[in-house]
Amino acid sequence: MTHARLMDGKLLLVTNAPDFAPAEVIKRYKSLADIERGFRVLKSEIEIGPIYHRLPKRIRAHAAICFMALIVYRVMRSRLRASATPISPERALDKLRRIQHHQVTVNNTQPVTGLSTVNQEHSDILSALTVKKPTLNTQLTLL
Repeated sequence: MTHARLMDGKLLLVTNAPDFAPAEVIKRYKSLADIERGFRVLKSEIEIGPIYHRLPKRIRAHAAICFMALIVYRVMRSRLRASATPISPERALDKLRRIQHHQVTVNNTQPVTGLSTVNQEHSDILSALTVKKPTLNTQLTLL
């Protein structure tokens, strides 16, 4: 009963890593919140839903894609914050999605390629992300 009173209101961390110092155990426990946030991002903002695979090769491939998507998301978030750009990665992607590369061929003629208009907002987002602005010889103003 005395031990229970001493532990009341405290969180007891148990680990199977005897080489870790108590501070390292606490640090790793606190990083779990960041990992859980990452899974929430994958499910909601990146919209990677449950996919049911049977083959180990496909399971590993799916996990690798999810991991890479989360890394790209976090790099975007970090770069947008560092540049003091008040836009979320989701909103940035939504805006950048409007930039399109077009190639048109009419009656077996030489294909004409072009890029939809890249406006100042697009340029600001690309600059914040430290991504080069897409360029082509022909700039289309269709969109």
